[in-house]
Amino acid sequence: MRKPIGSERSLEQGPERGITGEPGSPRDQAAGQAPERDRDSTPLSTVVRVRSLLPSLPPAERRVAQRVIDDPEGVANSTITELAQTCGTSETTVIRFCRAIGFHGYPELRLTLATEAGRAQSAAGGRVIGSDISPDDSLEQIVEKVTFADARAVEETASQLDIKMLEQVVDAVVAADRVDVYGVGASAFVAADFQQKLHRIGRICSAWADAHIMLTSAAVLGPTSVAIGISHTGSTVETIDALEVAKSRGAKTVALTNFPKSPIAEMADLILTTAARETTFRSGATASRLAQLTVVDCLFVGVAQRTYGPTRKALEATFEAVRGRTVRPDRRRR
Repeated sequence: MRKPIGSERSLEQGPERGITGEPGSPRDQAAGQAPERDRDSTPLSTVVRVRSLLPSLPPAERRVAQRVIDDPEGVANSTITELAQTCGTSETTVIRFCRAIGFHGYPELRLTLATEAGRAQSAAGGRVIGSDISPDDSLEQIVEKVTFADARAVEETASQLDIKMLEQVVDAVVAADRVDVYGVGASAFVAADFQQKLHRIGRICSAWADAHIMLTSAAVLGPTSVAIGISHTGSTVETIDALEVAKSRGAKTVALTNFPKSPIAEMADLILTTAARETTFRSGATASRLAQLTVVDCLFVGVAQRTYGPTRKALEATFEAVRGRTVRPDRRRR
């Protein structure tokens, strides 16, 4: 028989602590963790948090985390002993994992997962929509799964976005005399999008995808410059190296990543995070790109609002410059 939620409470006495071992440390908050959680958090916010911290967890705790990601409802219905056995680890490790992600203990994790799973099912109209594409899926099912995953990536990114951190990045970009944006692969398209947006409102901004140009550009930055590195995994060597050079020159460095405790975060003064889940046929070039664009749009609008007057004038001027570059009605094919 399964034990009711809360029956393992006696195993988990002691104050709640973050990853660093101290309650509420700045490092934990920067990683997107808070000792006291919002009880009205959005659906699946716990799974989002676990997914973002997965690469930084020890191997045994990582197995527990993966189980939570793969089957949150199943974990909610399991005792701590059952979960430990399924993951091939100890109950103590499960408790450490719970505290590492901001819970007092396993009963609280179970209750939260059960609540969030119920909310998610209710939001989907009672249907459980997966994201993985199977060989037998119809095209209609593929469309449903892809659009559901894309919508979730945007919603979950917005729900976990640190507004205070975003405000600091807006402040830095507004005050900067120059902004460099680095990204390779799919992240390069996001970097180019942000560069184009800032360029339209008269901000001096460059986007670089070539490793050598990244480094040479970063080498001539200074204390009044901002360097932004975009990497879904946070492990892209070219982007990390460019941020490191920019930081050594005194520039304010910003990382946009899905994993707040990844290597790129070590080179960043400020960290913005996404919450994209990658599934079958959906590598870092898909869901993560939508999540990154969501953050970039929020950042751009924040900068534009802060410079409202000049931004309006710049947008009007740039619109006027290209208005005549569209096909006139009388030139269209009939």
